[in-house]
Amino acid sequence: MEDMAQKTVIRIGIINVSDRASQGIYEDIPGKAIVATLNEYLKSEWVQEYAVIPDEQALIEKTLIEMADVRKCCLIITSGGTGPAKRDVTPEATEAVCSKLMPGFGELMRTTSLAYVPTAILSRQTAGIRNETLIVNLPGKPKAIRQCLDAIFPAIPYCIDLLEGPFMVCNEEIMKPFRPK
Repeated sequence: MEDMAQKTVIRIGIINVSDRASQGIYEDIPGKAIVATLNEYLKSEWVQEYAVIPDEQALIEKTLIEMADVRKCCLIITSGGTGPAKRDVTPEATEAVCSKLMPGFGELMRTTSLAYVPTAILSRQTAGIRNETLIVNLPGKPKAIRQCLDAIFPAIPYCIDLLEGPFMVCNEEIMKPFRPK
């Protein structure tokens, strides 16, 4: 087997992209919602790499690269910055640092969100691959974060497998991953 010691650490990056939360104007609720959801989904031990940063494309790109290439996160989940406003640039930053885009993630998140709000069509969530890291952009609202993660997470452990990342064991009473036989 390959070096299992390297494969056993599940390192997940969580980035809340928010001008106001990064300035302390309001609490970082989206990032905490992602952590809480992952704690419910995963039985495997995991380590979080965490950042709250403003809506600045260069800084988002730098943080994504740092988490993927230096901190070796197998998965990075962002929240916020996916709407149509001028300062919403998270998808552009993600696309700039990825070698492959994974549009199915965004398509499924928008389809899921449309069951709750008609403005889901304004969202530009996306996902992509940077080397051995899957990067997923979520919306910034905690309720929408959970709805989107519930929809896409069944595919994430297998995607990490395909990228030769660590094996994620899920709490299958809450989140059943799909791995083809």
